[in-house]
Amino acid sequence: MAIGVYFHPESLNASQHDDVIRQLEAVGAGHPTGRQLHVSFGSGDQLQIFEIWDSAEDMQAFGPTLMPILAAAGINPGEPSVEPVHNAIVDQPTHVN
Repeated sequence: MAIGVYFHPESLNASQHDDVIRQLEAVGAGHPTGRQLHVSFGSGDQLQIFEIWDSAEDMQAFGPTLMPILAAAGINPGEPSVEPVHNAIVDQPTHVN
């Protein structure tokens, strides 16, 4: 069952987020198995993250790759909110940068 995951870190800015994405891509984990969607939103030091994963197991399998990168960057993702996905409508994929 697909899950929606919402992260609201205490502090996360665009530069930190983009650096983490670059590091994940550098180790071949820019598009982890089972992740359908990654959205960062907000402003200043208050970026938030929403993702959709095929399953909780897929998300958890990504943790050993992601967490050391976050820790090295001094980013505490906080405790995510995880809920089953009822429906997802993507009208047009958007990549901003």
